[in-house]
Amino acid sequence: AAPEGDFGGVLGAQLDKLSQVQAEGADAAQQLATGQATDVSSVVMAVERARLSMQLASQIRNKAVESYQEIFHTQV
Repeated sequence: AAPEGDFGGVLGAQLDKLSQVQAEGADAAQQLATGQATDVSSVVMAVERARLSMQLASQIRNKAVESYQEIFHTQV
């Protein structure tokens, strides 16, 4: 099902989720560094999830910029 709302709202919600995943990864890494985390695999998963989320966001941004530049350079 398609998410409801305008493009800006959907984009804002996804950026909030990205921020949350990044914070969770940072918290997990900090807990491991301070000896509070006991399950190393869950820390690795949280950090990897954060890394992959950031890569995805970066690729989406790159494609959006490429599309904008292509549209901008299209002669009418």
